[in-house]
Amino acid sequence: MGAMSVEVVRSPRRRKTVQAERRGRTVVVTLPAGMTRAEERHWVDTMVERLLRKERLQRLNGSQDLERRAQELNRRYFGGRLRWASIRYVRATRSRFASCTPEDRTIRVSERVADLPSWVRDYVLVHELAHLRIAGHTPAFWRLVERYPLTERARGFLLALGPDGPLG
Repeated sequence: MGAMSVEVVRSPRRRKTVQAERRGRTVVVTLPAGMTRAEERHWVDTMVERLLRKERLQRLNGSQDLERRAQELNRRYFGGRLRWASIRYVRATRSRFASCTPEDRTIRVSERVADLPSWVRDYVLVHELAHLRIAGHTPAFWRLVERYPLTERARGFLLALGPDGPLG
């Protein structure tokens, strides 16, 4: 992404709100003039991190890689029969790598999954795609998921990541 600078603007008109926006290679953080230096440091770090995460999600979703991969896995393991309304990366949660809401046919994948090996990402997608057919984790559901040959290996990989959660 290149070098980034941060400019802090103390506004006498602001009382409580803090804002961050990108202007070229500079992130401008506007905050109340009455903040202490410690509060300023905290809010600058927090707002820069939020902005960078937001931009990363926009890049991940803008690339359409997730959609293309889901289409390929749908063809390969479900005969191309599955349909979804949306599939996108979302902010990381503590408890899930991904989730599917069959009622509105949406699939949400944690941004953490983007950093995992491709064969694990594929497993996560197959798991969520299977929920479009079967909502719960029934034996029939697992038979669908296990069409993906690296299911057991990928589940072990995800379990080894620790308590940050099973798939939903």
